[in-house]
Amino acid sequence: MDKFKRNERLAAMTQVLTAAPNKIFTLSHFCEMFGAAKSTVSEDAAILAETMRQFRLGTVETVTGAAGGVRYRPMTQEGEGRRFMEGICDMMRAPSRVLPGGYLYFSDILSDPTLVEGMGRLFAAEYYDAGVDFVLTMETKGIPVALMTAEALHVPLTIARHSNKVYEGSAVNINYVSGKGVIETMSLSRRAVREGSTALIVDDFTRGGGTARGMQSMLSEFNIHCAGSCFVMAMENTNLPGSRALMLLGEVKDGEPTQVRVADWVK
Repeated sequence: MDKFKRNERLAAMTQVLTAAPNKIFTLSHFCEMFGAAKSTVSEDAAILAETMRQFRLGTVETVTGAAGGVRYRPMTQEGEGRRFMEGICDMMRAPSRVLPGGYLYFSDILSDPTLVEGMGRLFAAEYYDAGVDFVLTMETKGIPVALMTAEALHVPLTIARHSNKVYEGSAVNINYVSGKGVIETMSLSRRAVREGSTALIVDDFTRGGGTARGMQSMLSEFNIHCAGSCFVMAMENTNLPGSRALMLLGEVKDGEPTQVRVADWVK
């Protein structure tokens, strides 16, 4: 096997780690990849960790134990996350986004890979140490940001549906009161989750927290712990304990700039 120079190993290690955030790669994995000793790979990991710390690009951690190794966790610099969300808020304030009935159009933002990846990483950074086993969302608009959150946490994404699909097998169905005060049905396949695990709820928008409470009730049916609830946007007066929203929305009026701001917890 060819011998690789240190700069070549560092470049390859950076690509492998950053392409799979929060995934633990054993030192043996890199030893086989580079044909190098564990001591050499450990030194490379230490150099990479210091470089990431110095430039505030995230953290490279060495995890001890039988299942230990090296993992990368993306982190935003102080103020960077807030600037990122301020840019999205500026887009949201355009009067042209207001739809008849007091609705706000932001499907284009939820379909932009760069934007939803950034939002997903902001959510994930708050729950790295919460032991999340999977991310739960409700179909359909919340799926992109929920998927990016799941990727950053390196866990699966599970989707609750409005009705049971034959191809998903047996399911649990519950009724819940939506934010509009309408009774709706939520369905979750029994094969999609594991009893006793921990879930993180991620969705696009909440008005009164009805759908989120429905998902929490669904998780309790499986005896699953809910680590928290995250939303791209929530109404200013939403009262849902244990929840986080990236943006808070005030009253929506036709023809006027939207009252939307970055949530206080975003740094």
